[in-house]
Amino acid sequence: MLEKFCNSTFWNSSLLDSPEADLPLCFEQTVLVWIPLGFLWLLAPWQLLHVYRSRNNKSSITKLYLAKQVLVGLLLILAAIELAFVLIEDSGQGTVPPVRYTNPSLYLGTWLLVLLIQHSRRWCVQKDSWFLSLFWVLSILCGTFQLQTLIRMLLKGNNSSLAYSCLFFIFYAFQILILVLSAFSEKGSSDNPSLTASFLSKITFSWYDSIVLKGYKQPLTLEDVWDVDEQSKTKVLVSKFETHMAGELPKARRALRRRQQKAQRNSGTKQHGLNKNQSQSQDVLVLEEAKKKKKKSGTAEDFPKSWLVKTLFKTFYGILLKSFLLKLVYDALTFLNPQLLKLLISFANDRDAYVWIGYLYSILFFVVALVQSFCLQYYFQLCFTLGVNVRTTIMASVYKKALNLSNRARKQYTVGETVNLMSVDAQKLMDVTSFIHLLWSNVLQIVLSIYFLWIELGPSVLAGVGVMLLLIPVNGVIATKNKAIQAKNMNKKDKRLKIMNEILNGIKILKYFAWEPSFKNQVNDIRKKELKNLLTFGQMQSMIMFLLYLTPVLVSVITFSVYVLVDSNNILDAKKAFTSITLFNILRFPLGMFPMMISSLLQASVSLERLEKYLGGDDLDTSAIRHDSHFDKVVQFSEASFTWDQETEVTIRDVNLDIMPGQLVAVVGTVGSGKSSLMSAMLGEMENVHGHINIKGTIAYVPQQSWIQNGTIKDNILFGSEFDEKRYQQVLEACALLQDLKVLPGGQKQRISLARAAYQNADIYILDDPLSAVDAHVGKHIFDKVLGPNGLLKSKTRLLVTHSIHFLPQVDEIVVLENGTISEKGSYRALLAKKGLFAKNLKTFVKQAGPEGEATVNEDSGEEDDYGLMTSVEEVPQDVASFTMNRENSLHRTLSRRSRSSSRRLKTLKNSLRTQNVNTPKEEKELVKGQKLIEKEFIQTGKVKFSIYLKYLQAVGWCSIFFIVFAYVTSFVALIGSNLWLSVWTSDSKTFNASNYPASQRDMRIGVYGALGLTQGIFVLVANIFSVYGFTHASNILHKQLLNNILRAPMSFFDTTPIGRIVNRFAGDISTVDDTLPVSLRSWILCFLGIVSTLFMICLATPAFIIIIIPLGIIYVSVQIFYVATSRQLRRLDSVTRSPLYSFFSETVSGLPVIRAFQHQHRFLKHSEELIDTNQKCVYSWIISNRWLAVRLELVGNLIVFFSSLMIVIFKINLSGEVVGFVLSNALNITQTLNWLVRMTSEVETNIVAVERINEYINVENEAPWVTEKRPPAGWPSKGEIQFNNYQVRYRPELDLVLKGITCDIRSQEKIGVVGRTGAGKSSLTNSLFRILEASGGQIIIDGVDIASIGLHDLREKLTIIPQDPVLFSGSLRVNLDPFNSYSDEEVWKALELVHLKSFVANLQLGLSHELTEAGDNLSIGQKQLLCLARALLRKSKILIMDEATAAVDLETDQLIQITIRKEFSHCTAITIAHRLHTIMDSDKVMVLDNGKIVEFGSPEELLAKPGPFYFMAKEAGIENANSTAL
Repeated sequence: MLEKFCNSTFWNSSLLDSPEADLPLCFEQTVLVWIPLGFLWLLAPWQLLHVYRSRNNKSSITKLYLAKQVLVGLLLILAAIELAFVLIEDSGQGTVPPVRYTNPSLYLGTWLLVLLIQHSRRWCVQKDSWFLSLFWVLSILCGTFQLQTLIRMLLKGNNSSLAYSCLFFIFYAFQILILVLSAFSEKGSSDNPSLTASFLSKITFSWYDSIVLKGYKQPLTLEDVWDVDEQSKTKVLVSKFETHMAGELPKARRALRRRQQKAQRNSGTKQHGLNKNQSQSQDVLVLEEAKKKKKKSGTAEDFPKSWLVKTLFKTFYGILLKSFLLKLVYDALTFLNPQLLKLLISFANDRDAYVWIGYLYSILFFVVALVQSFCLQYYFQLCFTLGVNVRTTIMASVYKKALNLSNRARKQYTVGETVNLMSVDAQKLMDVTSFIHLLWSNVLQIVLSIYFLWIELGPSVLAGVGVMLLLIPVNGVIATKNKAIQAKNMNKKDKRLKIMNEILNGIKILKYFAWEPSFKNQVNDIRKKELKNLLTFGQMQSMIMFLLYLTPVLVSVITFSVYVLVDSNNILDAKKAFTSITLFNILRFPLGMFPMMISSLLQASVSLERLEKYLGGDDLDTSAIRHDSHFDKVVQFSEASFTWDQETEVTIRDVNLDIMPGQLVAVVGTVGSGKSSLMSAMLGEMENVHGHINIKGTIAYVPQQSWIQNGTIKDNILFGSEFDEKRYQQVLEACALLQDLKVLPGGQKQRISLARAAYQNADIYILDDPLSAVDAHVGKHIFDKVLGPNGLLKSKTRLLVTHSIHFLPQVDEIVVLENGTISEKGSYRALLAKKGLFAKNLKTFVKQAGPEGEATVNEDSGEEDDYGLMTSVEEVPQDVASFTMNRENSLHRTLSRRSRSSSRRLKTLKNSLRTQNVNTPKEEKELVKGQKLIEKEFIQTGKVKFSIYLKYLQAVGWCSIFFIVFAYVTSFVALIGSNLWLSVWTSDSKTFNASNYPASQRDMRIGVYGALGLTQGIFVLVANIFSVYGFTHASNILHKQLLNNILRAPMSFFDTTPIGRIVNRFAGDISTVDDTLPVSLRSWILCFLGIVSTLFMICLATPAFIIIIIPLGIIYVSVQIFYVATSRQLRRLDSVTRSPLYSFFSETVSGLPVIRAFQHQHRFLKHSEELIDTNQKCVYSWIISNRWLAVRLELVGNLIVFFSSLMIVIFKINLSGEVVGFVLSNALNITQTLNWLVRMTSEVETNIVAVERINEYINVENEAPWVTEKRPPAGWPSKGEIQFNNYQVRYRPELDLVLKGITCDIRSQEKIGVVGRTGAGKSSLTNSLFRILEASGGQIIIDGVDIASIGLHDLREKLTIIPQDPVLFSGSLRVNLDPFNSYSDEEVWKALELVHLKSFVANLQLGLSHELTEAGDNLSIGQKQLLCLARALLRKSKILIMDEATAAVDLETDQLIQITIRKEFSHCTAITIAHRLHTIMDSDKVMVLDNGKIVEFGSPEELLAKPGPFYFMAKEAGIENANSTAL
């Protein structure tokens, strides 16, 4: 049939059986022409349909498009010419075969189709179509055969079809040209070239070249990295995820309810006290039980399970499907290699084989490897993209959940734990999803390997496979043990970080009280346990590695032995042995990966559970808060009872309260009477017990502890609203912030918080004691201008919690709370007339506070010494909330750059962070000069210095290192040995045949082979065990050095470094040094030695190969150099863009009530999405850079295989089959190892950065030593006399003096009050006494000892301070009072009694061992303040310093504190930094500071007698004479 069609033979196999093989022309002109055409016509309709569906705007005509269209047009003309030729030639005799008509006609149609397709691509983003590129490749490949046939014919002088041949040559050249053109990418409208990259550029990742080059020339910055495409944007991913989640989560919740009901039926428990819907109270009871049980047996509570995996699968099944297909192709091709190897060995053994067969095999080897590379890399690309997408989805969902999480659920997580969900757990899921396909692929590879091995060696394979199977459960047992250890370690890590976080947040207190050693020991104890676990973990891992190494050796030894021993006819020849070894090598990977897969799956399952619990947690239930606008009342409580936790008693009970529009309602009551809770109930932050609250209108909220975002003042006040200059100025003025912005003094956080509320034009203002933190004069200003009857908010409804009695006459209604209920309410007059609780309390205080109510100095609550400046948006420290809360932000001191940073460092810093300026707001320029950023985090750029490697290796210990390297080298020598031995063994098959193979020889071969294998495994084990000890030792040393040094850093370091950044060193960097760095170093050594040994073996067999190694080596190294520079910087960008993400997250978690009250969840969500996207693009780029590298390296590997097989064909004469097998089975292995080596080099480089960062903080300069040679005398200070001699101090060398030569004597037991306006230097005075600031001149002498001459601890242990912010640590009450256990329980109880907390503590279940939560959040602020007082009482030192300690306390508590201090500290020298004047009117002397100098110093009577600064202050506060405050 086809013979007629082309008038010549279609197929003749004899043509192939000659040294010069060829195919018949007919076959080339029919089959080989139709294959590419068929491919095109089959796929074209789909392509066009796809284009039609997803069309974008039509793009303009480009030169590239024109060139392609012109060339295809020329092809069209060629086809027409050919057809014309044929018609001319054929004058009707029928001599021309039909094929000459059909082909040009087919081509005419095809080229028209191609023109159409190319034209249609103008509506696509990606102009080049993948299947057209494939069509050109196919067409050229198939045309090659015809090309060489025609050339041969012409060379033989056969000119019959000269015209046709010429046309064909032109046609072929054009096709090559088009292929070359389609390799170029067109520039698209978007910046991201991956969207417009051509097919060839996509599979080789060439579109990424520009970034790699850029990264090589100079460190990359964020602008250089392209944004991710729309499909991977956080918003798109999350909305997809949530759609599916909405389907899955309710199912899981229903299942949970069924489980609970079943459990209840089983246990038969009776329910009681169900006051809300069934399921909720059930949850609560389950929770209650769980909590009790947790203490005993560690059972966890139940939560909706197994919905997350389903949701993720539904969200991402598209990518999963594509990567599945690619992996399938790759796995299939993997098994072609051993078959090709087998063919090559028999080719080498067959002396008469035609050479072209050898070349064909070599080319096939190369092509298979190439296709494999492309499939694998694209598969990886998809998998990692999937991983990143999953991580993004989880991170964004956790953030979104955090915004709506109910309070009860929220209480189960500290800020740190929540951030962990976002960082650690999301990362774990990312790691697993990247390798999820290995689950089925491993099984497939194992099955296929065993099948092919069976063909080679028959049933004896089962022996080897049996050994492998035996080892799997062993591995499994070790892996589960490991998992338990890891869970334990995560726990320890969480604990350690929690303590670290608190240490850093309360570092000032630790320094004041000299408590660092106690906390250091706490951290070190946990760390010891952590390292012990690490050691065990490492030993287990070594066992796994040992088994992994032993497996292939054992398997091949056993299989070959069994094969040889089973039947005397079985002789091991090269073909069998090396094909089997190649197969075993293939088998080794899935078997090795299996336990790893299982363990990472188990890890991920822990993370999955944690995430399911968190994401499936209850949302905030605000059903009790109704928004019914038909009421005339703005706020109405109806029989409302609320609690913080359904298990504890009710906090707000049966409240009925109506508030009319525009009213100003004051809420008063003692500490702990539920004032703040009442506000929280209105905001919907509490759990409803019964009743409801109706609220009409929007709410603005000022919390008691102000929450300030990290950013400029303006950002904080606008809080996302439009900027309105006039209103902004009004608000600033009303909130007393105008004069502040000029001098930017200390604690204006409370006022910024108030200004934020005032600026938002809300209907209802909930103000939780905003006046506590400001002094009377500012308080009065704020009340008049903002809150009062004539203030900015006069038309609004205001609820004001307050302790300031003198404003009460001006409010519309007063609500008196007692124990969570309203005891009375009414106007000021009505309540006084009623003579109830309110009137009684009022009398006490009016008597005490003189005419003006609460007399105070014009003073901010800020300590003006801290230079933690309001940072701009540019860098958000990680734990912002704690940062701003615990360091009053004093804004009037510039931060200088670190003096040691040289210009180069600054330049790179600017470059690497230039990016973040993109989103810094314009108004920064308008800010006052003093408002300088916190120091930028210094990003290292360029290569990691060699000294860092040395530092790490030193920490490991040189001795260990020698042993480790020695053991590894020995194991590789054994490996080479066993390979050589095998090739000698297989050559036996030529000398002996089955009948005369001596048994002794056979046994010797098996014995030595086995021994070499065992040696290899044992030395790997030895090396691993050594390395585990060495690396753990290094971890220990680095952590110790880091901790010691951070605790010894001066206060100024903590004020210029955000806490998050320091925590990061203890979290991320230490964990890298613990876990990842050792693994990557070990792998690096193994890879390096593996490659050296392989190349060594190839060169042994074919020395000519050395010539090829050199150019390939050069390519390899240069690719690596290019890559490492880029990859390193991308990793750094990743961690730099990740920090703000976590900071923003922890900032949000701590400011939730405010964000929710203002209803700004959406805005915060959007910002977090932007942050995630910024981070995502760095990770994404890093993944691409890995693929870019891998494609190029695999090419080098493939070339090694290709050239070694070529050498074998060329030098066939002097090589035997054994050597061929030996060389190639090793060469086939090299591709992966080469790839790993670069990966590991860059891993090691990336991970060593952790050591570099730790090292940076190990070298932070320290404060003075804690204890010096000179110790103070015993019992010092016995009198408590303090002398200042011309004392001067400044914050940092380049700033002005803060205290400008203070001279005064304070006698024993004198009570001194220090007053002065903000910025006068009062707090600097306390800091100087504690040597938080070191003197610039002059000295302070206490009882004859110059404090600068003794150790810091000797000094600080002898002074006591009652700080302004009560800082507590999580842990028992007792630890908070006495961390060194130096006092008896009696003394502790006595102190508690004196501060009136004894009854409170005695009523707690655990008494003194009552656990405080993070930062003592389960106590009220008043109680915290009293605890700090108890702390001071315990120390019984001769010198007491009080720093405005009575700010956040109601008058009653204040009273208690004052009386206690007077009585208990009567024998001390007391210095009080005054906040309210009446607290110091009874002191012996008053020191008035102004601008760092003492302007007045004398008794209150003296100073009031003459008109001076003090006299005017007193007058302002309404104090006439010194006795007006007497009790």
